[in-house]
Amino acid sequence: MNEIQEATSPATSLSGPAACVSKVELRVSCKALLDRDTLNKSDPCVILMVQTNGQWTELDRTEVIKSNLHPVFAKVFSLDYYFEEVQKLRFEVYDIHGTHSIGTRDDDFLGGVECTLGQIVAQKKMVKPLLLKYGKYAGKSTITVHAEEISGNNGYVELSFCAKKLDDKDLFSKSDPFLEIYRINDDDTEQLVHRTEVIKNNLNPVWEPFKVSLISLCSCDDERKLKCLVWDYDSRGKHDFIGEFYTTFREMQKISSGNKKVMWDCVNPKYKQKKRNYKNSGVVILSELKLHRVYSFLDYIMGGCQIHFTVAIDFTASNGDPRNSCSLHYINPYQPNEYLKALIAVGEIQDYDSDKRFSALGFGARIPPNYEVSHDFAINFNPEDDECEEIQGVVEAYQNCLPKIQLYGPTNVSPIINRIAKLAAGDGNIKDASRYHILLILTDGVVTDMADTREAIVRASYQPLSIIIVGVGNADFTDMQILDGDDGVLRSPKGEPVLRDIVQFVPFRDFKTASPAALAKCVLAEVPKQVVEYYSHKAISPMCPLRDLRTPILSPVATTP
Repeated sequence: MNEIQEATSPATSLSGPAACVSKVELRVSCKALLDRDTLNKSDPCVILMVQTNGQWTELDRTEVIKSNLHPVFAKVFSLDYYFEEVQKLRFEVYDIHGTHSIGTRDDDFLGGVECTLGQIVAQKKMVKPLLLKYGKYAGKSTITVHAEEISGNNGYVELSFCAKKLDDKDLFSKSDPFLEIYRINDDDTEQLVHRTEVIKNNLNPVWEPFKVSLISLCSCDDERKLKCLVWDYDSRGKHDFIGEFYTTFREMQKISSGNKKVMWDCVNPKYKQKKRNYKNSGVVILSELKLHRVYSFLDYIMGGCQIHFTVAIDFTASNGDPRNSCSLHYINPYQPNEYLKALIAVGEIQDYDSDKRFSALGFGARIPPNYEVSHDFAINFNPEDDECEEIQGVVEAYQNCLPKIQLYGPTNVSPIINRIAKLAAGDGNIKDASRYHILLILTDGVVTDMADTREAIVRASYQPLSIIIVGVGNADFTDMQILDGDDGVLRSPKGEPVLRDIVQFVPFRDFKTASPAALAKCVLAEVPKQVVEYYSHKAISPMCPLRDLRTPILSPVATTP
């Protein structure tokens, strides 16, 4: 029996977290390209460039399509996608002459466009005008880029099989049957998907239920043919063939349409050919099917989930007088202070908010007109609309705000956490995956209201919200590590644990000499997992699932992207 167990397909294992990266496929087409050829139309090719350390390098290129101003390229670009990184791309379209090499003449260049992979992913289908040198439009030329995530775990199915009246292959006892399921690939090769355990001495076996990923079972294609074989186990490995049948995952799913069972004749082709009245060598029955859909971070983003970004800035007196060059809030005309560096680094990632408007709040200062201490104010001083246009708008609001306020204290952050958690909760009737919030807190010191903050975080862990805390300056941030929860479960003062880990703390000093991208990567690395955990816990599917099979979704299951 050991060799049967050891031969079971490893693809049936679904445990273990995946790395925080997804494969994304990009498909490219163009319309109304410039006609550079005198006698024929242009022969276009698209080159995909990526920016690494400020340098553009070619990653891949499409095939050349002869004489076509509206090409649809068959070539698919495959990229690793990281939420926490700004992945800059450039698509360049050329008219190719003869060989596949790219000419250096301007008249070979049909236009290009720059964007980030995050922008493409957020839009799923990005259409942009092609630009020539110096920002000049290439006529009415456009490029369209379609994005699709390649998921290694597109859900799994739990199957329960049994059989009735199988042929008896043994002389002095009954058969010892086991079942094998093979996937028929596009090239007609067969891939073992699952092998059941052996049921000893039984012509009516009931095999243990088993789980298998849909990618393994049928490559997420419910019409893909499956070949199923039933054998009589032999300890010497010379198993006796009982019979076979063919099916598809779609046929299996008939059980979820009200049919109590789905069954197949188990047929031995040799017997069928030789025996006139042969019907079958028994029947195999699918007695239960449970389908579980696994969603990734990109499923939610590409399904239309918007990431709303809120910045909260510490304006307590411990930062030092902004007019003094030693202050953490000092505005140096030659280089940004630590608050600005942290803000710009993390803010650059936000390609997922369609209106590009970010809320910007402050705490710990006396504010006009009455100069009362506030731990929750809009830095643009507009309580009705605390949003700023893009990150640059937040930067300008921050710089304009500093001369008008008095840095004070204490460092209370619970009011802002409670405010954003309430905003994330909405009116309590939000049942879809339309909006997720990220709160970035920039602070120079230890939180003063630690008990209230722990309570606020526990409450916030039940809402679509992640909290990122960046410690600015050289203070002792030991107590801040408690909020992170990486060394243990964060609990409220009453002992209630967080529902999920939503806080990430990073001291900015660890990244002073690193690039802004390095800080952003570290700070945002946990966000995709937190997004999936929230919606999975709530059993909320993406608004527009991309790859659903034609079956009702029974239960979303958490997975890291």
